[in-house]
Amino acid sequence: MASLTSLTLKGALDGLASGAFSAVELTQAHVEAVEAARPLNAFVLETPEKALEMARASDSRRARGEAGRLDGAPLGIKDLFCTEGVRSTACSKILGDFVPTYESTVSANLFRDGAVMLGKLNMDEFAMGSSNETSAFGAVVNPWRAAGSNQARIRRGRRRKNGADRRALRLYRPRGAVRRRHARDALSRLSLRSIRERGRERVDASEILR
Repeated sequence: MASLTSLTLKGALDGLASGAFSAVELTQAHVEAVEAARPLNAFVLETPEKALEMARASDSRRARGEAGRLDGAPLGIKDLFCTEGVRSTACSKILGDFVPTYESTVSANLFRDGAVMLGKLNMDEFAMGSSNETSAFGAVVNPWRAAGSNQARIRRGRRRKNGADRRALRLYRPRGAVRRRHARDALSRLSLRSIRERGRERVDASEILR
């Protein structure tokens, strides 16, 4: 079953459509993979029973010729989105053990098309961030390693900057600074008179950054 977890979404859907494996088999493989990867702290809540129940329902729909576009595809749902009857906290202690009585539009559309929920995914608190370090459930561990190193790239919620990281920062920072300087210079050239001549039309961002 290990190969089932390495499939792309399209590969999984194609395999389900051809009958190479069932939604239950695909889901079970992913449930086991989620359990094995708990040290990464990627999921804040696992829903294996619900996942297998949804997978069985998916197999029944497919047998009747009623499969949706995502039928049988196992997915993790970001904890930002409310899932009816399943704890949804946006990874914040503020919401505690909130269990919504309604479904978010995002997850409702996924489930309408047959997706299977493996659980709720970790995230920055209230999605205020981009590195998964501010979650009330702790930081997510990056499974990737630098070339030639077995050292974790995230430690105690902070990314460790090795030599390669510092060189990458030097490459990216000047570009951003130059872009911002160009934008400021372009804005300074846009006089009030020119804006009035345009009838107070909104200035296109692409012109400013040109």
